[in-house]
Order: sequence, then C-alpha cells, then structure tokens
Amino acid sequence: MNHTAWLRSRWVVVPGAIAIATLLWNAYVSTHDHGIVAGRVVDAAGRPVSGATVMLFERGFVTHQERERKISDADGAFRFTDNRSHSIQLEADAPGLGRTDRRIVRLWFAAQDVQLPQPLRFGAAK
Repeated sequence: MNHTAWLRSRWVVVPGAIAIATLLWNAYVSTHDHGIVAGRVVDAAGRPVSGATVMLFERGFVTHQERERKISDADGAFRFTDNRSHSIQLEADAPGLGRTDRRIVRLWFAAQDVQLPQPLRFGAAK
C-alpha cells in the first residue's frame, strides 16, 4: 500500500481546496477594497456630459439614502472614494438634460472597487 495515498483522499483534497479558495478570495478582497466607485456620464448620443451632479445612494435599513455627490469632469468621468456599502445606487442630474435612471450597483463585498461597465446615460429609453 502506498503511504501517500491519504494525500489524494477526499478528506484531504476537499478541505485543502476550500482553504486555498478562501486564501485566494481574501487576497483578492484585500487588494480591491478601497471603496472606489467610478464611471462616466453621457448624453443620449453618447457624448460626455461635463458638470453633471452624480449622486451615490447607500442602502440603509429599508431604503437607499443619498450619501455623497460628485461633479463629472470634462470627459464625463466621476469618482467616489471611501464607499463602505455593498449595495449602492447611482443617479446623475444636469441642467437641461434632467435625470438619468437610477442605476442599481450590487457589489460582492462592502467597499469593493468598481468601474461601471456602462455609463449613466441621459435620455435613455424608458
């Protein structure tokens, strides 16, 4: 009988795989937990909207409450720092353009860094 066969048994492999997955996940979280939420604001034609007010809503007990506001730059970009929630919503407002639809952003963990894959868009079809 092989004396190292126990290393390949499910009693070693499964807990070992769980331990490795847990270590990798914790390493990922520790390098992606700065609370950065970034994105862009564009008009209906896809052009950047400068000077739009972007609002970040953080989940409270029952509803989302506004926590912070940022102004988009010349490229329509905005960036929030120090977000500590895992459930947020974003919305933009600009004179003459109205408001964007409120975007729900669900994160895997609190303070997860996120770059929105799609911009907040004014005049989006309802």
